[in-house]
Amino acid sequence: MSYLKSIAIASAFFLAGLAHASAAQQEITVYKSPWCGCCTAWSEHMRENGFKVTEIKREDMDTIKRELGVPEKLESCHTAMIDGYVVEGHVPADDVKKLLTERPKAKGLSVPGMPMGSPGMEQGNQKDRYTVIIYGDEGMGAFARH
Repeated sequence: MSYLKSIAIASAFFLAGLAHASAAQQEITVYKSPWCGCCTAWSEHMRENGFKVTEIKREDMDTIKRELGVPEKLESCHTAMIDGYVVEGHVPADDVKKLLTERPKAKGLSVPGMPMGSPGMEQGNQKDRYTVIIYGDEGMGAFARH
């Protein structure tokens, strides 16, 4: 193996490690109903992907969503905050990492409803297609499709 190829491979591993370390240092606060199992499963998905998760159990989820400016048509069961962004519903950890890396001008991401197969909503092989929506003052659009 050439010297330059060795350096390129070592650099790739180093950068991958930095990306993982960055996510591991990210703290996310999840507001959820005390009785919601899929919300707990989503929090676990985030932990498994390197995030430090703090859960705050609330009975008044509608109040939290209004305070954080989640549009009614984008609502799901839980609402999270990370580094100034709102994450509504079963958004995959990789999409949250992409949001934090790209830092678009937006309020946040949402997976409206509770699509089967999304993180926290796993049901065997059943997987619905769904879109992660990015939204903010300039409107909304597709951020990722799964």
